[in-house]
Amino acid sequence: MSTPINTASSTKVKWVWIGIRGILSLALGNAGVQKLLHSDEMVGNMTHLGYPEYLLTILGIAYLLGIIALWQPWSAALREWAHAGFTIAMLGAFASHLFVGDPAQYFAPSLVFLVLFQVAYILEKKYSPK
Repeated sequence: MSTPINTASSTKVKWVWIGIRGILSLALGNAGVQKLLHSDEMVGNMTHLGYPEYLLTILGIAYLLGIIALWQPWSAALREWAHAGFTIAMLGAFASHLFVGDPAQYFAPSLVFLVLFQVAYILEKKYSPK
């Protein structure tokens, strides 16, 4: 037997979920644009990690399409794929920085984003309309 969800509490949690998704979208949207523009910082990071520069274009497009997919209301499956894509991207960023011996300040942001994506995903599954 399922327990009824308190409407006021549910509304607050929904706003938290939207807020987290908004923060992630702004941060990763900025990163996506910087990747597409091949900013000096992004090129330096990719070179340091041993990846080719053209990967910035691929990731930039993927980030921006992923953000659109997170916010579109028509397909829950597409939102799930976006969550999966960002999860893989954050795990890859974490592992890449770890493997080249970078200090925590370089790989910690990917872990923070990873946790926030998981929280947003759980809240979406629990509180979004079916």
